[in-house]
Formats: sequence, C-alpha cells, structure tokens
Amino acid sequence: MKISSRERRHLSSLMLMLLCLQIYTKAQEENPAYKEIPVGVILDMGSSYSYSYSYSYSGVGKAVHSCITMAVSEFYMVNPHFQTRIVIHHRDTHGDPLHALSAALDLLEKPKVEAIIGSESTAEAKFLAVLGDKARVPILSLSPCLSCNKHPYFLQVTQDENETSQFKAIAAMAESFRWKEVIVICEDSDRGRDMTNTLQTKSILVTYRSLISTSFSNELLQEELHRLSTMQTKIFIMHASPSLASHLLVNAKYLGMMDKGYKWIITSKTMEFLNLMDDEVIESMQGAVGFKSYILQSRDLHNFTCRWRRKYHAKNPVMKLKEINSYAIWVYNTVSALAMAVEQVEQLKIKDVLTQSQRGTTLLNQMLSISFHGLGGVFQLTNGDGKINAAQVLEVVNVIDKGEKRVGFWTRDAGFFTKKIGRVNNSVSDEGLEAIIWPKGGITTNSSHRMLQVSSKNLKIGIPGKHGVAKVFQVKYDTQTNATVVSGFCADVFRTVFKGLGRDISFQFIPFMEEDGTINYDNLIYRVYTGEFDAAVGDITIMANRSLYVDFTLPYTDLGLGMLSRNTHAGMWIFMEPLSSDLWLVSACFFILLGFVIWILEHPTNEEFQGSSSQQIGTTLWFAFSTLVFAHRQKLQSNLSRFIVTVWLFVVLVLASSYTATLSSLFTIEQIRLASKGDLIGYQGGSFVKGDIVRNFNFKDTSLRPYSTFEEYADALSTGSKKGGVDAIIDEIPYLKGFLAQYPSGYSMVVSEVTTSGFGFAFPLGSPLVPELSRQISRLRENGSLAKLEKKWFKSNQQSKDSKHASKILNLKDCRGLFLISGVSMAVALSIFLFYFIHEKLHFTYTMLAGGKLAFIMRILNPKPVVELETR
Repeated sequence: MKISSRERRHLSSLMLMLLCLQIYTKAQEENPAYKEIPVGVILDMGSSYSYSYSYSYSGVGKAVHSCITMAVSEFYMVNPHFQTRIVIHHRDTHGDPLHALSAALDLLEKPKVEAIIGSESTAEAKFLAVLGDKARVPILSLSPCLSCNKHPYFLQVTQDENETSQFKAIAAMAESFRWKEVIVICEDSDRGRDMTNTLQTKSILVTYRSLISTSFSNELLQEELHRLSTMQTKIFIMHASPSLASHLLVNAKYLGMMDKGYKWIITSKTMEFLNLMDDEVIESMQGAVGFKSYILQSRDLHNFTCRWRRKYHAKNPVMKLKEINSYAIWVYNTVSALAMAVEQVEQLKIKDVLTQSQRGTTLLNQMLSISFHGLGGVFQLTNGDGKINAAQVLEVVNVIDKGEKRVGFWTRDAGFFTKKIGRVNNSVSDEGLEAIIWPKGGITTNSSHRMLQVSSKNLKIGIPGKHGVAKVFQVKYDTQTNATVVSGFCADVFRTVFKGLGRDISFQFIPFMEEDGTINYDNLIYRVYTGEFDAAVGDITIMANRSLYVDFTLPYTDLGLGMLSRNTHAGMWIFMEPLSSDLWLVSACFFILLGFVIWILEHPTNEEFQGSSSQQIGTTLWFAFSTLVFAHRQKLQSNLSRFIVTVWLFVVLVLASSYTATLSSLFTIEQIRLASKGDLIGYQGGSFVKGDIVRNFNFKDTSLRPYSTFEEYADALSTGSKKGGVDAIIDEIPYLKGFLAQYPSGYSMVVSEVTTSGFGFAFPLGSPLVPELSRQISRLRENGSLAKLEKKWFKSNQQSKDSKHASKILNLKDCRGLFLISGVSMAVALSIFLFYFIHEKLHFTYTMLAGGKLAFIMRILNPKPVVELETR
C-alpha cells in the first residue's frame, strides 16, 4: 500500500505528539505537581533615583535581589520533595517610598502575593507596615519601623535592632576616650533623640544636635555644615542614610572639617554600604571610625559568598561590589524561612480549609515559630517585636585608603576587644581597640586614652539690652573691664543651674537691642533660632509662638499674671461696703417683719406688747432691732414667738459673722473693679501683657496705661485714676514680687488666672542642654534652693498680703437661703396662730379637733388661751 506524502506528514506529527506525551508522563511521575505561591519583592533596582544628590546606591537592591533568586533556587534543590514553590514577583521602587507603596498595592491586587519582601528605607517601612496590617499579609522588611510593635504583620528581618546597641557602643567609646562634648548629626527622626539620651547617660554633653532631612537642598546642607564648622566641638557622630551621609561628608571635607583635630564616628546605617560608595566619598571619609554588624564566618558562608560573587559580577560587571553585606545574608535566610513556612501552611490547608485572611495569619505564625541555623548564625524571629534574635556583636572599622581596617569588636557584655572571634561568648575582656588613625594622621593608640583635649565651651548668651529691673534681671556695663555684667533673680538661677551640671562652660553675655533702643523679645528669640546666639537668658516668658523657633527649659518662676493695687484707705462709709444695697434693704425689711409677726403673736396675752399705739410701735421696733446684738429683753410668752426668734437669731449670727470678715478684708485690700466701671489699668510698656489683658480680663485698650519702671508704677497707683494715675497694675508675677520688695508697704498683690507660662531659658531647637537644665531646675525647686533665691531677691521688710481672689462683698443672692428659712418659720407660726384664732371665734372646742390630739398640740404652742377657754 502506497502512502502519500500528505499522509506521511500526518503520521510523523502523530508520532511526535505520542513521544511528547510519553516524556511529559514520565516527568510527572518523577516530579509530582507542586503549587506555586506568589511572593512580592520590592527593591530599588536603580532604573531612576529620586534623591537630589549625585551618589546612588541602587546596587544594594540588585545585590539583595540576586541573593533572593539564589536562595529560592538553592533551597528547592536541597528540598525537591516540597509540594510548594515560591514564585518571585519583582517591582522596582525607583528609590521612592510612594512608588514602593504603589508597587505593594499592585502585587496584592494582581498576583495576589502572600508575602512581601522589601522596604529599604524607614519611610517605606512605615507605609508597608500599615498596608500589611490592612491586607493581613506578612511584610518582611529590610529596614526598621519605629513603631513595629504596633504592626503585628511587620517583621524586621535584618539586625537593625542593633541601632540601640550601636548607640551604647558609641557612648562607651566616647566615655573611654574621655570625650565630654560631641555633636550629633542625624536625619530628622526619633533615632537622633535616642542617641542623645544614650550619650547623656554617660555624662557626655551633646552640645548640638543637627537634624538634617533628605529633602535638604545642597545650599541648606552647606549652610548647616558651615554652622557646625564654627563650633568649638570637633567630634561628630553621624547616623544617616548612605546617600545623605556621602553628600554630607564630601561637603565636610571641602569645608576643612576632615582636617587634623576632627573626629568622625559613623554608624552602620552608612558603613554597611562602604563598598558601594564612590571613590570621592571614600576619600572624604579618611580617618573616620565606623560600626558594622559582625557576622560570624563559616564554611557555608564562604562558599555562598564565592557562588554569589560569580553570579552577581557576571550580571553586573561594572559594579564595584566585591563583598556581600549583612543585609543580603539575612535576606537569604529570610527566603529559606519563608519557604519553610509556606510549606507548613500548605500542609495545614490540606487538613483545614483556610480563607485568604486566615492563610496570612497562619503564615505569620509559622514564620515566628521557625528557627534554623542559616548563613551567619541562628535565624529566629522573636515573638512580640518581629525582629531577628541574634547575638549583638559590632565590628569597629577605620576607613583607610580605599577601604577599611578592622580595629576591634564590641559587645554589650565584654566591651571593646581586639581578639578574633571564634564564637560569641563572654570570655573576652574590655581590652580596648587597636591604633586608630584619625583624619590627617591623628593617632590614638588605645581607646582608654584621649587624644584631643576639647577646649571649654564658650556660650554666646543673648540678653535683653535694657538696664532692666534690679530685682528681676538687670544689665550693667563695667567700664573698667569693658564687660557686660548681669544680676538679679534670673541671672542667679541661670548660674546656679549651670553650676549643677558640672560642665567647664563659660558665658559671654551679649546685650541685644533694636536700633531705636527698644527691646523686642521675639527678635531676641529669633536670633537664637538663626544661630547668632547659643541661648537667650533674662526675663523671657515662655510662649507658644516662640516655642516654634527655640526650645525652652522648665519655667523657674510663678505662672500667670498678677494684679497690683493700692491698699485701702478707710473712708467714712466703709462700714456699708461689706453688704450690697439690696442685702441691706432686705435685712431691714426682715427686721421690721420680725417685729410685726412677734407683735401679732404676743399682743393678745403679753402686757409688754400692749399699751398705746406709739408705745406698741416703739416696743416692737426695739425688740426687732435689738436682736442684731442679742440685746432684746422682752419676755416672750408664746412658744410660736420663741420659735421664730430662735430661727432669726441664727440668721443674724451668720450675717454678722460674714459682715465682720468682709469688713476686715476691706481694711486690708482695695477692691479691683472691672473695666466696665471705668477703672484705669497700668501694664509694662512694650511687653505682650497688653494683649493678654485685653483677651483674658475684658479690659478695653482705652483703659490701659503703659509704664516702664517701678517708680512709675508707684506714682500711678498713689495718684489714682481720678487724678491721672491708675487703679491697678497688671504684670507678670516676678515683676510684681520685685515691686513689693522695693515698696513693701502700701501695696498688695492679688494673684489672677494662670494665663502665662512663666520665665524660661531659650536654646536652639533640639539642644541637649534643655532636658539637663530642666532637670536641674526641678532639683532646685525640690531642695528649696529656688525658694532661697526668691527670698534673696524678693524679700521685703513687711509681709505683702497675697490672696487668690479679691474680697467679695455679700449680696442678696448669696444669703437668700437664710431669709427663706426665716420667712418660712414666720409663715408657719402665723398659720398656726390664725388657725387657732378662727376656731376660737367660731366657739369650737378642742375636743372636736382630731379626737383631742390637735387640742393637745395647741395647748403646748399657746397654753394660756386654752385655759381661759376651758373655764367658760
């Protein structure tokens, strides 16, 4: 049978399909089907760069990505029996946190990844931490998040918790070198404050903390460095990202800040990427000392490094990276842990059906439960904070030539030592470091000796240029020494507080005054903000708008404003002032009412209330008004009358006591009237007090008068508003205390509402001196030293009379309860009397009243009439 060419071609195709099917079946038998698990990777691969600086470190992303792909490949080569396979879905962040967030959202929506590896910066970590909690997807981060304990799905897979250890190591180094003053340069974050606090525990003064943001322009960065170069402290500690640090170091060298005598300490945030930096940057870092995470060497790590170097440089021949850093190693371990966790979750899913959210939670729990010996040591995520649990060993390196030289190690338990580590233990002692070559050849042979003797700091203190108030703050000029001399309460507190610090710091007081000779305290504060002054001292009030430019210490004076008034000169009618006019009127009416009610009750039976009309009126009024001094002599026969008089005597007692107390206070303190009554108020001219008086005391501008000196205060108060003076002075309490010390008699202070925050010392934003001085002020207040200084400057020969409120006159509203009680008692007595009187006129017998019970009560209240009735 002849086969055509067409049939021959069909037959060949059929045989080829059968062969392919046979090969596929055999492959399926040898390699059972596995499930692909999508995992997202978000890294900066260098396609673009968002920083304004010219130094790019996108090679880190490429190196880390190569470790991830190697980890996936090598893990499943060792574990071919696993039923799951991690499939990497990569996204490029372009170095922008917003791009990172967008990439994460894309990965969650399209491939629906079950975990995300990435976040190379703190800003990216903040975004992804929140996103991971919302989506319930684990975020395996390469950088820390300051509040990672608040985000359960955020896992930090690198040893960035050693930032805390680094700060302690730096503080230990500064202590061993006996450095007393340092300058901290850091990004605008809370980590800089943590470093400052750690240094202060070792009694190391951070003379300045420079907060530099990655958004700083080149001009702003150079301006800040120029400012640092003018300071006497030459020891700098830098904690910044590699891009920011590189740009800063290049400019620092240009300004001569890498010359002999300078010292630079750099954290691992920069030093981990030293092998990625440009030659120009490394040249500018010569002599700097840095800290790096130390990973214990092993054969597995050495073999992996060789494999990675061959693969990485084959794909990136132009990159200068020769050694792998700790980031890549921990990422390699993270991928292995993730693959194990994914496999365990799949095994659980076979037994129980898991929803997407349950799968994310289960995967997170599995990650936290995994522990194995990986590259560089034991890998285990600790419960609660999602960080690597590893021994903290820091390597100390010295930047020399085009690389680095190890000068020792540091651990929390052993301190500094130079022995090569075979294992992490406590067998080494704090033996110091090898010789360190500082910039331009300065050499330190051992960290227990200090090379550079830091000169004492001379602080430029801005002070108000006016002569001031002698008791509060006064400025004088010594013509012989051509120096500015300050005295007064504020100056004494400042010197005492600084003396308590135990620092070798001298002061240069520089008076500040406007061109027209006035003092603008806001402009003085702004000079501190611009760096013209290191601090501002004087009668400076803490205010919210000023706190935007400087940091204030705790207040060392009383808070709020006070009212100063002239003591009362007793007038002819001063005895009338304790009670208001309506209270006088109502009291007189009740006296007359009392007499009238008593006359009604006593007239029928009491002979003393009988007689002619004039005699009855005289007796009644005499009895009523004599109760004021408890001198009534008429004998009352009716129990109803006695009841009324008893209640009224209680009312009189309360009124008399209150009247006496108020009258006594009136002889001591003159009442301060409100502006609605037309009084004039004085204040310190040129201060903020005027606006505060208008806002908080409801005075009008037209009723305010400015004064400058205590003498003007005294003249204005003595003259009074009717003769061109004022009725009261409103000013801050320290000024009023100074006035009363100078004029102890004739004036009194009435403390008002707390509307100001008192006096404080002003320092630049972020100054580490602020918390130290605040603590000293608290100590002075607690041990009584501050009170002694107040007594020294504000004591007077005659005790001034202070009270929180001016004496308050009594009015009808305050005493209406008393008159209500008395009025009710009179009404009840009259009702009972009228009830008896009506029944008597109608000839009812008492036996008819409630079975004799009411008759018994009536006999008690008015016994005499009852006897007369029964005899009829």
